[in-house]
Amino acid sequence: MGHWLASARQGQAEGVLSRFDPAYWTVNFPRPMMASVITTAPDALRVDAVFFRQDDLAGLIWEAEDRHDHVLLAYETSRDFRGCRLRFRWRSSGVLALDAVNGPVLTLEGRDAAGDPRAWYVRLWNYASGTPEDATVAIDFAQVEGGFMLPDEADPVFAGDIDRMFVSLVPQGYSGADAPLAAPIEAWVEISDMVCEGPGSVLVIGAAVVPQHGLQIANGYDDCYHLTPARVLRNALHLGYRGSILHYVGMSHYFRLEPNSGGYYVSLAAGTLNVACAAWHGDFAQRAKTLGYDLIWSLSYELLDQHCWNDWKQRAADGSPGLTGWSPPSALLSPAHDGAMYYLRVVALAFVGIAQAAGLAIRFQIGEPWWWVMADGRLCIHDAAATLALGDPPEQNLRGTVDPAVLDAAGALLAASTLALRDVVRWTPGAEVLLLAYLPTVLDRAMPGLQRANLPLGWAAPAFDVLQLEDYDWVTAGNSAASAKGVALAEARLGYGAADQHYLAGFVLRPEDKAQWQPIAAAAALSRRRGVAETFIWALPQVLRDGFVHFDQEEELDAFDDVLFPIALGREAEVAPEVSTAIVTSAGGRENRNAEWAEARLRYDVGPGVRSEADITALIGFFRARMGPARGFRLRDPFDHQGDDVVLGIGDDLEARFQLIKRYGGVVRRITRPVEDSVRIAVDGMEIAGFALEPGGSVIFDVPPAAGAVVTASFAFDVPVRFAEDRLSVSRATYLAGLAASVPLVEVRE
Repeated sequence: MGHWLASARQGQAEGVLSRFDPAYWTVNFPRPMMASVITTAPDALRVDAVFFRQDDLAGLIWEAEDRHDHVLLAYETSRDFRGCRLRFRWRSSGVLALDAVNGPVLTLEGRDAAGDPRAWYVRLWNYASGTPEDATVAIDFAQVEGGFMLPDEADPVFAGDIDRMFVSLVPQGYSGADAPLAAPIEAWVEISDMVCEGPGSVLVIGAAVVPQHGLQIANGYDDCYHLTPARVLRNALHLGYRGSILHYVGMSHYFRLEPNSGGYYVSLAAGTLNVACAAWHGDFAQRAKTLGYDLIWSLSYELLDQHCWNDWKQRAADGSPGLTGWSPPSALLSPAHDGAMYYLRVVALAFVGIAQAAGLAIRFQIGEPWWWVMADGRLCIHDAAATLALGDPPEQNLRGTVDPAVLDAAGALLAASTLALRDVVRWTPGAEVLLLAYLPTVLDRAMPGLQRANLPLGWAAPAFDVLQLEDYDWVTAGNSAASAKGVALAEARLGYGAADQHYLAGFVLRPEDKAQWQPIAAAAALSRRRGVAETFIWALPQVLRDGFVHFDQEEELDAFDDVLFPIALGREAEVAPEVSTAIVTSAGGRENRNAEWAEARLRYDVGPGVRSEADITALIGFFRARMGPARGFRLRDPFDHQGDDVVLGIGDDLEARFQLIKRYGGVVRRITRPVEDSVRIAVDGMEIAGFALEPGGSVIFDVPPAAGAVVTASFAFDVPVRFAEDRLSVSRATYLAGLAASVPLVEVRE
């Protein structure tokens, strides 16, 4: 497997796009309102929205620069709109009509002819023919004018340097005041028969198609609610992702709201999903089905804190709610609260219904259900419902002494809530239900009792059809040993084999950390080699942001056999270190010397060890098995095969990986073939057992060494070598005559 972080197109395929193509508009809006945009035809789009306040305003946006698509698939940046004439049919309901005082306005943001920042406000009614709620709008951007009343208030627009333009949509009853509407207003706008003409009407767009590969993609509605489903799926398809899409419905954009005490809280009073979410997901499901995708719907135990009922929240013993570190934060729902759990079950059925309407198989994931743990280790099992269910338990600090019975009871309560959600989904015949566990949290070594509460035995196979695992904190930190141990522990505790697992590889939170894609890709490759049923990249928004491209390729064969050269032959070896030095002698005899290698390379001759016919037989057999120089192997250097109390580095509380090395004065030699059972690690002189040895001689600590701690190692090691020649020449007469055969070997750089 391979990957590439693309930063620009480099000759990849391109096509053309009509400017103002419906699939490339976006929406934006303030909370608590919601809006979405979908395409209803090649020349048509629809915006669905729900407004709650008198100053709510949604924008339907076209951007001159494509900031949302993968760099290989984005349209070209073109800020000059003067060569464009746009015409479309407008129909609307629930928003102020075209002729209203605060009716739809096209705002253009950019710079004037002098290069100074400007915005212009074009009232659509001034360019419309028809009725205020059903009209044809025609705009020539070379001649368009802003202003409310034309020609008296005309403000000529310079459309030659525009960053973005958006149509403002406000509800009936809009006043601009920071006050609630009398009742929420559900509205829609349809723009159809869109035509863009003129010399600036066509844009170049990336059209690369990555060949289908073996990875699947994960996606999240909270990160793509503003895009059209057609645009999202085009990116997934063109980047080679096929099969399943794991779609997290999010924690902040799907719900309906009701006003209460000056706030807005999730509600089932008038339905389950808000109209914008329902429209978006209905279109997303239909398009996914058409493209041959399966959808796995993911629902978590989180809700945006500002819209979550207070008695639904998990709480610590002091009453503090369990909140995530996101901004704004989400709240964790209490598995003990009947109302919260009933709400999740109803939401699950709503998404199941969308899948059924699209003709999709029902695949549903319960995503990362857990009891929240405060940063100081306090378990959030003290909301009123949990306190009652658990018999008013004492506070459990997982960084100290805990009561296993309390943790087991909390785990049983968590498991029961997920099984109830599972059973509701399984009302649909043939439904597949999956469970996602995040291993670095539930298997935190600093809190060993946490697995009792957050990886409960009630989840053991066959409770769920598939166990999904993710561990991106370990992966991005390079702690592959923790990943392996975590997977093994989860398998042992819950009993799901690799064939009954999925793996989520990712994610990269910040764009400046895009180097983390390297270990993520490696973790995905390891997952596939491990034989899991499906491996997902988490997640599509970060893939698009960072330009990540995955492609399958033939795995490189490791031309090394991890076997030791026969000791009886190797112990008599002759050793010859060699270096490469460029020496330039000046006319006056002065030399300039440059070491071309960072360290010496060793050459050996193991011929002196050949002392019998049995040795010859062993040597020829070993030579044939290695195919001569084609494959490397281990050799125990008789003069240098030990490291004692070698300083590997200094701890910093973060770094968990240290490379085995040996020092020769100022020269450092990487030890890539240690003898595994010989490696002993000490931190500040105290030998420890909490580490794993990785291929290549890397030591991975279970817990990063403390800042300032000296990390040392003692070990035996072998040298990676190969035969130096394609032929081997030995005979009985050689050793009978007391002559040493020549069997040259050369060190292999790793």
